[in-house]
Amino acid sequence: MRRALDILYDSAAWLAALFMVGLLAMVLLGIVSRLLHFHVPGTDAYAGYMMAGAGFLALAHTLKRGEHIRVTLLLSVLKGSARRGIEIWALGAAVLLAGLSAWYSCRLSWQSHLFHDISTSNDATPLWIPQLSMAVGNVILLIAFMDEFVMELRGQRRQFASDESLHNE
Repeated sequence: MRRALDILYDSAAWLAALFMVGLLAMVLLGIVSRLLHFHVPGTDAYAGYMMAGAGFLALAHTLKRGEHIRVTLLLSVLKGSARRGIEIWALGAAVLLAGLSAWYSCRLSWQSHLFHDISTSNDATPLWIPQLSMAVGNVILLIAFMDEFVMELRGQRRQFASDESLHNE
């Protein structure tokens, strides 16, 4: 099961990287088209879709690598069962919030599909298509938070050492 979850997180990260390449392509196409005096409709909208997709698809991978921003002021003072209790509470709240986000983003995508909602820009893209990357990213993030929660309950969760001092200037 661990291997399948890691493949899921890594696949989402690779897909996010492809969205970043797509974002770069849209930006470069917009620049080149302006320089050569022709217009490609929708490049701004597609760049936005790519940016949102990359952000949401990278969330779970970022979480599993310990790169999400954490407020550790309270955790640094606590030890033992008090620290574990706070970790379990925080992960439980994160599972709840990620579940709500996944539910509503999937619902939004489904409703956009049902109502044939299209982009207001000149590309007229059906909105459920770019919203799908947000929904998939949120579902994978929910799975990652549930994974972290279960690992914390089992005492198997990996603690990341803070290297905050390395990033300060």
